[in-house]
Order: sequence, then C-alpha cells, then structure tokens
Amino acid sequence: MLTRKTNKLYASLAVAAITASSIVPAATADAAPKVKTVKLKTDFVRGGDLDAALDKTYQGANIHWYKSSVKLNKLGTYQTAKGIVIGKGIKVEKRVRVLNYPVAIVPAEGLSFKQGEKVPSALRLDVRFANGTVERLVRVHGIDTSKIGSFTAHAKFTSNGRTIEADLPYSVGGTTVSFMHTNDTHASLDLAPKRATAVKQVRAEKPNALLIDAGDVFSGSLYFNKFEGMADLKLMNYMKYDLMTLGNHEFDLGGDEDGNAELAKFIRYANFPFVSSNLDFSADTDLNPLFRDAVTDKPYNGRLYEGIIKEVDGVKVGFFGLTTEETAEIASPGDVQFQDYIAEAKAAVAAFEAAGVNQIVAVTHLGYDDNPAVDNDQILAEEVAGIDVIIGGHSHSLLTKPVVKNAETDNPTLIVQAYQYSQYLGTLDVTFDNDGKVVAHEGAVIDVSKLEADAKATQLLAPFKEEVDELKNQPTGATTTAALTNPRTSDPDNTTGVSVRKNETALGNLITDGMLAKAKTFSPDVIGAIQNGGGIRAAIDEGEITIGEVLTTLPFGNTLAIADLTGTEIYQTFERSVGPLPNENGGFLHVAGLKVTYDSSQPSGERVTKIEYMKDGAPVLVENGPTKYKVATNAFTAKGGDGFAELGVAYTEGRVQDLGLSDWENLRDHVASLVTVEPKVEGRIVDVAAE
Repeated sequence: MLTRKTNKLYASLAVAAITASSIVPAATADAAPKVKTVKLKTDFVRGGDLDAALDKTYQGANIHWYKSSVKLNKLGTYQTAKGIVIGKGIKVEKRVRVLNYPVAIVPAEGLSFKQGEKVPSALRLDVRFANGTVERLVRVHGIDTSKIGSFTAHAKFTSNGRTIEADLPYSVGGTTVSFMHTNDTHASLDLAPKRATAVKQVRAEKPNALLIDAGDVFSGSLYFNKFEGMADLKLMNYMKYDLMTLGNHEFDLGGDEDGNAELAKFIRYANFPFVSSNLDFSADTDLNPLFRDAVTDKPYNGRLYEGIIKEVDGVKVGFFGLTTEETAEIASPGDVQFQDYIAEAKAAVAAFEAAGVNQIVAVTHLGYDDNPAVDNDQILAEEVAGIDVIIGGHSHSLLTKPVVKNAETDNPTLIVQAYQYSQYLGTLDVTFDNDGKVVAHEGAVIDVSKLEADAKATQLLAPFKEEVDELKNQPTGATTTAALTNPRTSDPDNTTGVSVRKNETALGNLITDGMLAKAKTFSPDVIGAIQNGGGIRAAIDEGEITIGEVLTTLPFGNTLAIADLTGTEIYQTFERSVGPLPNENGGFLHVAGLKVTYDSSQPSGERVTKIEYMKDGAPVLVENGPTKYKVATNAFTAKGGDGFAELGVAYTEGRVQDLGLSDWENLRDHVASLVTVEPKVEGRIVDVAAE
C-alpha cells in the first residue's frame, strides 16, 4: 500500500513540474549575462586637471565618468576612477594618481629693488600648490628699475602640466643711508653709557649707520672741569663715532696761556676725523698742524679736514662742517679766524660735485633758528643748493622729526638736531635716487634715559665718575627752599616760554647778587653786576646746594672783573642785551643792583628807556652820557664776549680790572653766606610793552 501511494505522488509532482516549465518565457529561460568591466590604462592627473587624465571614448562611444570617485586633494596615491560607456552598457575603470599642482602665485610683500638694479628673468617667489606653499623660481616680465616708484609686473609659473599667472606689484627705491647724531652733549657723561646702549641697538638693525656729533662736547659739567674733554673722548671712541665738527665751546679754553692746546689734544686722540670748512687755522700753532685743507676719501683719525667722503653701501656721501661765526664773540678761539659760512658751504658743495659726489651732508654748529643776522641752519638750507642733510647743533633744539626745507623744489634739504646734554640720540634714514636727490626719509630721537646702561661704557666711565662724585657731593653749607630753575624755550615741558636767555630768573638774580657782593669788597663804588644768560648752564635742585651743582651751573671758569663804563656805554650794552628779543640770546644780561626798563615794541637799538641803581636806599638814574660808573661782570663779557663791543673797547683801553676770582667760587661763597636761599624774581628787568 505504501509503495503504490509513493509512486503516485512522484508521478503527480513530475506532471506539475513539466506543466510549470512549459509556461516560462524563452528569453529568461537562460541565466542573465554579467555587465562587462574594462580596465583602461593607468595615468596621472597633472595640474589638477582630472578631465585631461580620463579617456573621452571607448570603441567610438563616449564615456561618462563618475568624477566623485577621485579626490583631487588626495595626492600621491593611486585612485580608481569609474565610468560607463554610453549606449554599450560597458563599465570602465582607470587607475589615476593625482600629482601635486600649482594653484596660485603669492605676490611677494614688499618686493623692491634699488634704482638701476639688474633684475633676473626669474625670481624666487612663494607658489601655493595643492598641498601647500613653497618657494619656486617664477618667470617675471616687465620689471623696470630705471625709475623710482611703485609698479606692476607679470609673473608666470608652470608645473606638472599647469600654468598659472599673476600680477606682481613691486617698487623701485633709491639707496638708503642711515645716521645717528648727537649735539651739545656738554660733558654730560652720566647718560653716556645709556647713549652707548642706544647706539648698539641702532647698529644691530642698521650695521652701516654712521654716528656723527655736531659739536659742543666741551664745557658744562664737572667732567669737563676736571678732565677737559678726555673723559668724553674715552666714551666717544668706545661708541665708534665716525666724525665730528667743532662747536663754539670747543674753544672755551683757547683764551688761556696754553691757547687751543687742550682742543688739539682732544682731536689728536680721537679715533675719528673732524670736518671744518669755515675756520682758518693757519695762525694757530696748536690746530694748524692737524688741519688738511682738502676733501678726501681717505681721512686719518685725529685730523681736521675741509671735507670727507665716505662710501656707504656703495654710495659716496660727502661731509663738511660749519661752526658759528658767533664763536669769535662767545668763546675764546685765539688765533682761529672765521670765514663766511654761506660762501664756504657753496665751495664745499662744488668740491664734492666735482668729485662726482651728489649726496652731501653739512654737519653744523650754527643753530636751527639762531640769530639770523649771524647764521643758522634754515638760512643755510635756503641759500646753498645741493645740501641734502643738515645735522645741526648749537641752539639745543629738540627736532623730534626732520624738518624739510625747500620741499617744493627738486632739491629738498632735511634738518635734524637732538636737543642737549646726552638726553637723546637722533636717528635719520635718508633714501637718495641715482642723481643724489632725497626721495624718502624717516627720522626720530631716542630718549636714552629710558634705556639700560651699557656695561662696558659704565666700566670706562667709572674712574672719571669716582673723582667727579667726590667733588660733586661736597656741600656748600647752604640750602634752597625751592629749585633754582634754568629754563630754555626748547625744553619740552616749558609751557611759559620763559628762558634764561631772555627773561629775569631767580638763579640769574642769585648769581649776580653774589658777583655784586664780592665786587663791593674790592670797590664799594660798584653800582651793579651783570651776567650773560648763556654762561648760566644748569639748574640747582631744591634742598642742599653742593659744590657740584655750583660748578655745573657756572662751568666755564670765568673770573670776576670790574669795568669803568660811561653811562652811554651802559645803555648801549643793554641795547645789545634786549635787542634780539623775543628770540633767545646768550648775551641777555641778568642784573644785580640795577633796574633796567625797556620797550620791546620799539626797534632794536632803541628799546632801553631807563636804567637805575640804588644809592642810600633810593633809586638813582644812570645818565646816558659821559659820566662813568663801575660795573661788575665776568671776564668773558668784560672782554667783549657775546658781542658786547662797548665792553671790549673798555677792556682794550685798560678800564677793566680782572680780580682773578673764580665765578663758581664766588657763587659758592655767596650761598654759604646766605645759609638759606629763597629764590625770587623781583622785577629787575621790566618790559613796559608787556605790562
């Protein structure tokens, strides 16, 4: 039974299978064929251009590529690009390797050339590639360095099959010469080690910067009184000054029996040369052997020259020096003669130009805005063509940036000056074109007091400082209840305009009071005392008054003198004192025992209206006539210094008695006698126009 049922089941299944197979369509009766995949030849993707690396057709039919299958930022490894042949149903694959490729030329920031510089056809510039920025040689076209200015060239770079181009900004400039400059340091050596630090800092950035001094290293502190310039020279040699001109105070010692021997020693031991174009040394036995009346490019240290040529970064720069003609009146130059500064400057410029030197620097001790009737830097710039830079001194001017004269012309002149007493180091960068014209400049002053002292300079100064400090700290036995100021109009914090060289000051009153008191012990008939403001050099601080302060205030070693003057000569003397007002004037006279009344609204020479002196407690008029009076002053003024011709006549006629008493010792004795000094401005010099 079981066997028969099983056979029937198998028979039924077989019939069903045959029936089912008979209704399947013929097209699907066989298995579906696989889609064909073709592998194409491996290639590289160059310049980021994937299309160029992929085949366009296969067997005459276009290929559609699935580009997302290749990552262009995946560099250096093989990737498989996938696509399909349109209309054939054939898949294609291609192994590609993406090579690094340039994206952009990065314009060089601050790309610049010197005028006339030869520029190669390819420059090393930054090129940004797909995988980063690297420096490459890039071809450039259109760079012209014949003219100064800002321009645009064209840059082109090809790598791994891709070419990129870009505009390339560039500039053409002249040659830049850098200067450091000082003036009127007046033996203020306590700040010299800090000045040395400033010099080193500038040279670290600009190794070829020249260091120049515009005169008046001499006089003004105990360092000079004690060492007569040799302490200053020790520090200047250490700082490696390049050159210097002479100021009026370099001749302060020329009036003694040794003549200019101390100045000659200072020059001889200098490790740098000096320039002087308007001084005639032929009659001076100390200085003439050191002078060379020539312009040279091979100067010897410790010598004076008419002019010097220095080569800086391939550019020849000419230097000449000028000293104020006032020196004959305000110092003691002895047998040194002074020549017209304008004529000598023109001759110096002509000599340099004849030697092919178009970059010309005047190192002057004339004053920025000093007496125009005599000389100053501004007049020099206006009157003498061809001077590019004036590095000046004498007026103690703080020019925080260069002053440009003749800016509207093709020959501008820069004027710089760095104040006084080692407080600042001036800096100046000047760019010249190939014709020697100033095309750009930048200047400033460095406040050296804010810097750390240079260790070596401090060590060099130490033995000098030890001796000076010993003298400086000795007390006079007096104190002052307030500071005895010594203002100049150029002082940065001077908001009143008061100056020791044009106004009565408490310090001037104190000094002349001491002169008058001492003179009366020799001649009771002395009616008054006068002191030139230019001879008062420093303030005295509140509190104890030391010998050092007194010596610094009156540093020139002048002696007390008594002059027999007519009333007319006294009036003429004070006309010279107030004549230059409102300008500062080193010959402005401070007074004791006198009251001088003047009218500044009147012309110079006609200003003094009344001069009085005290007698028996009452004011007495000085008669403007032949009556003679005795007046005390310092020997410098008594000999006609500061242009006081009437006093000079009295001196030559034997009407001046030099008492031989040092001015600083007189002041020391006077303050000691007072014990307590109470500074006062008492109306001894009165301008009726200001009332």
